[in-house]
Amino acid sequence: MTKPYKPQDYASVSAYIMVDGAQKLIDFLAATFDAKVTRRFDNPDGTLMHGEVQIDDTIVMLADGGEGYLAFPVWLHVYVPDVDATYQKALAAGGVSVQEPVQKEDPDRRAGVKDPTGNTWWLATQVG
Repeated sequence: MTKPYKPQDYASVSAYIMVDGAQKLIDFLAATFDAKVTRRFDNPDGTLMHGEVQIDDTIVMLADGGEGYLAFPVWLHVYVPDVDATYQKALAAGGVSVQEPVQKEDPDRRAGVKDPTGNTWWLATQVG
């Protein structure tokens, strides 16, 4: 039997987000996507050294930025069962609209929301 090279139920690739205010992001993700914290390691000053949340079938890693590891905004794309409902949940959780839900010329109905730490989350549901 071969020794596993990654934790069980992890994908081979995970997003890693460096932010100012990791707890704000965790709260946003929990309210928007029902994300669950799976790992958390705090620094002595209370900032997040490393954390992991599970959104559906994906682990997203995150930490508070600091010296040598600066925070910077990223864009992430998430398929959700109901883009309209998730968009409303994201707004209620403190997100700012980037694009209201719309279907263009592809099979996805899509919306965009900027989270309280500056990352943009593109939400989509395949409808056609």
